[in-house]
Amino acid sequence: MKTAILAGSTGLIGAQVLQLLLMENSTSADRQVYDRVIALSRTPLALSHNKLTNLIVDFDSLEDYTTQLKGDDVYCCLGTTIKQAGSKAAFLKVDLDYPVSLARITRNQGAHQFLLVTALGANKDSSIFYNRVKGEVQEAIDQVGFESFHIFQPSMLVGPRTRPRRGEIIAQRLMKVVGVLIPRKYKAIESVKVARAMVATAGNSRKGNFVYESTDLQSF
Repeated sequence: MKTAILAGSTGLIGAQVLQLLLMENSTSADRQVYDRVIALSRTPLALSHNKLTNLIVDFDSLEDYTTQLKGDDVYCCLGTTIKQAGSKAAFLKVDLDYPVSLARITRNQGAHQFLLVTALGANKDSSIFYNRVKGEVQEAIDQVGFESFHIFQPSMLVGPRTRPRRGEIIAQRLMKVVGVLIPRKYKAIESVKVARAMVATAGNSRKGNFVYESTDLQSF
């Protein structure tokens, strides 16, 4: 029996990952079985479960919670937008600093596997700020030295956001009109497919570094 650590549990993908982790059971042959799920959040979750430990944290001071961050598999679904964050500096904290800090702490505490959501087009050498930051976080965590490091790069996400993003709504409407002309790699993807891919991949326990683009995730 293992422990899963989840950061970003109130976000679009993270909330669905949490549900999947709590739903899994020992009769499921294709899923990793956890007897404990530690979900990190800034405020208490409106959810309770016998497997769930909701750890309320200040992500600016994650080191203060080091002894409580002992687990086997780490799911990182942290992410925001520059508009929501308010500035590029604030965006960097959420999408780069926090995930890297989480990776270093959990690895030092014995975690073997790290699963990270970034984005299609992530590239540390990109001229696009968003894509560059996503590429930088991938490289930084790669250097932490997990036995297994899985990177999930979805295209535009579709799902039950608590705060709809206007740009995504417009893009979704456009895709309904010209969707057949868009290559599968760039088609919008349901967030639950990404969540399913993360949980299923963790259950495979493959060692090494792996990248899954949106095309790969569509089958989930």
